[in-house]
Parts: sequence; C-alpha cells; structure tokens
Amino acid sequence: MTSSTVASGRPDRPAQPNLVFRRLRGKRSPAEFAAAVRRAAREIGERVSCDARYIGRVESGEIRCPNYAYERVFLHMFPGRTLTDLGFAPRSSVRGRGARTGGWTRGPGDPHDPNQPHHPHPTYRPHDNHEESDVLRRAFMTGGATVAAASLSPLGLALDAAAAQRPVRRAGASDAGALEETVRRIRLLDDRHGADGLYRRAAAPLRAAYALLDAGAARQTTTDRLAAGAGELALSVGWLAHDSGRFADARSHYAEALATARTAGDTALEAHAFCNTAFLARDAGRPREAVRAAQAAQRVARSLGSDRLLALLALREAGGWAGLGDGAACAQALARARTLHERGPCDADPEWMSFYGDAELEGLEAQCWSALGAWRRAARHALRAAGAQDPHFTRNTALYCAELADDLARDGRPDEAAAAGGRVLGLLAEVQSSRVHTMLAGTARVLLPHRRAPGVAEFLDRYAALRRTG
Repeated sequence: MTSSTVASGRPDRPAQPNLVFRRLRGKRSPAEFAAAVRRAAREIGERVSCDARYIGRVESGEIRCPNYAYERVFLHMFPGRTLTDLGFAPRSSVRGRGARTGGWTRGPGDPHDPNQPHHPHPTYRPHDNHEESDVLRRAFMTGGATVAAASLSPLGLALDAAAAQRPVRRAGASDAGALEETVRRIRLLDDRHGADGLYRRAAAPLRAAYALLDAGAARQTTTDRLAAGAGELALSVGWLAHDSGRFADARSHYAEALATARTAGDTALEAHAFCNTAFLARDAGRPREAVRAAQAAQRVARSLGSDRLLALLALREAGGWAGLGDGAACAQALARARTLHERGPCDADPEWMSFYGDAELEGLEAQCWSALGAWRRAARHALRAAGAQDPHFTRNTALYCAELADDLARDGRPDEAAAAGGRVLGLLAEVQSSRVHTMLAGTARVLLPHRRAPGVAEFLDRYAALRRTG
C-alpha cells in the first residue's frame, strides 16, 4: 500500500537536524561513517546502499525515521539504544508517510532516502499549519486513534454524513496532508490489530478523499498529492475489506485505486493497485487473474527501481501459479523472488512495503507450497516466517503462526500444530482478522480426530471457548 508523503503547509520550514546522530559519527567523515554502516549491515546479513549523502540527510533531519533494514543496522552498531536514543522520531509518528517527496518527478524517485522515494512533495508536520480546513478537521483529524488492549476503540476517522455530502471548496495543502495522515493511521493500526475493527470506520474518510479530489486544487502538486492520497486510501480501505473477508468490496476499492492511478499517470500507485488485485484474486479463487495482475504489476514496476517491490510481485505471481496447480511455474517465480529479495532493500522501496522483509518472503512461500499440498515444505517456511517477524506486525505474526499450525496439522503432526495454534489464540486479544480466524477454523477441523494427542484437546477447548465468546 504505497503511502504519500504528508506535505507541509509551510514547505520553507527547515527540518530539525539530528544532532545526536551527528555526535555519534564523531570525527569520521560522512563517507567513512557510511562505510562503517555498510560493514555493520554485512555483519548481520543486511544490505543497505548507504553513502555520504544518506548520512547527510539523516543528520539534516530529512530522514526522520529509517526503514527497517537501516533500523536493524543502527541498533546493531549502537547496542542498547533505541531509535529515539539515536535522534530519530518514533516509527509510529511516521508510518506510511514517506513514499513521495521533494524534488523528483514520477518514476524511480530519490535513490538516497528510504523513507521518501517518489514524488515532489515537501515533508508535512501535522501541527505546522494551524489554518486547517473544516474538511480536514471533520474528515480526518477528529478524535484520537486510541487502541484498547483487547479491541479497537472508536477511531478519529469518522465523518458525519451531512459534511460528506456538502460541496467542498477547492482543496489545499492542508487537505492533502490530512488525507495522507489518515492513510498513515489506518496502516499503523492494521499492522497491529488486523482489519475487522477498522473497515467500516474507514469508508467515510474515503468518500471525503474523493470529494476533495473532485473539488480540485489551485496547484498541480496539490492535485497530484490528492490523487495519490485518494488512491492509496482506496487501497488501504480495500485491504481492510480483503483481510476481513469482504472480497467484493475489496475488488471495488482496488479497481477504484487503479482507475485513479491511470487517470493521474501515477506509476507507483498503479503497481501497488495491481499488486493488491493479484493478492485478492488468489484469495478469492481466481488464480489465473492473480497471475495476470501480478505480471502486469511487474511490467509497471520495472521503472521504479525497487528490487524488493519486484520480489513481492514475483511472490504474488507464484501464488497464482500455485492456485493453478502449476508447481514448475510457481517454483520459477519463487526463485526469481528470492534472487530479487537477496539484492537487499534500497532507497527506492516504497514505504507501504514496510511490512515486507524476510518474514513475508517466507510466509508467502509457505502459502504457495501449502496450496500445492507440500505440507512439510510449507511448514518449514511458515516456521521461519513466524521466527523472523518484527514484533510490531502483530497481525502478521498471528497469520504466520496460523499458517504453521495448519501445515503441521495437515502434515500429520497434531501436537506441534496444537502448540502453534495456541500461540495464535494468545494473539487474538490484539488481532481482529477474519483471515486468521478462517485458517484456525480449518486447523481445528483437521485436529478433531486427534484430540488424544498431546496439547490438542487443550487447543480445541480454547478455540471452542473463543468462538462462543466471539
């Protein structure tokens, strides 16, 4: 889900320098320090294209928070410290903001900024512009996006129906910024809690986003941001529908995003829309469509300069081939994905791919082998996925463990399946995802004849109790 940079109402305001990071560099030149970063990356199996310019942009404050690969490297270099100890902003304050930024035309984007690779929009700070429009306040910034321990409390994403239908004046930079902030909020909450509690609350902001786009803007840069933001929000809402089992709604939202991308000539958004369409087609039992959409996404994405994006799209294609039962074509796509993935992250990787890494690669490969009935091989990859997942992505951790439980159950290892399923049950207080629940239901059915195996009865009883209370 490609995010738009949240752009400032005061673009001339300078970024806050990262003085902490500058002190840590000490007497080394930016080039020498960049070389040290690359060496540290190799020590932990990461690949980052760090150079003196990147270090300069960190120290100037242009890069407020590094991507996950750089984060792992910096924390390895400075053990015991957090990102904020290194002078960066908390990730929750920037999640989803940075895929489009200043000074570059559509296409490959800035090759030196992992948070901001694509479009010409300066960085937005939500509190810089105190002259926010009524549409901004009502549609996107009302209330707080607080999360209770066991469920989502009401989000600040509601828009009253009368306001949504009222004519909107011409949109400005603050409206685009509010739209981008909404995409960021939705993604952050989805990463942690899944889609079920979010989907219906996200529909009103989507209507408001397209109302802003229809109202037009005085500046082309604002129009571009509104189109990108509306398209990204359509993809985010579509993903919430997808993950909560509302496939027809998801298909409609993805088609809307694709139309927006083509109308605006936004290649990055188009690749993202095809990527999501391929994933949905696989899940909805249309594997041939999944292959076609993934191949279309790869054609579009070749100009964007991101090997990791192409790796993900190859995995989408592999999922389609697996659904068609074509093991040879699936294996070829998986091999291509691994080759691209092993080239490592780069600064052109879109910000919406922050969920993607070693864990997602393993998880998607597990799903392919599972679809082909190779349960033992699938379980091996699912186990790697669950072990490699960043703790921030609670929903994905639950998903990989559910995949592992199902593969183990079908491979005739009921005790191990019950243990993995029990881990998923422990995460469901935080995660609301129909996909995870559906997978658990299938695992429980497979395990029913094995109630006497160690741990199976306990898992089945806990699962039954969850269904009764849910």
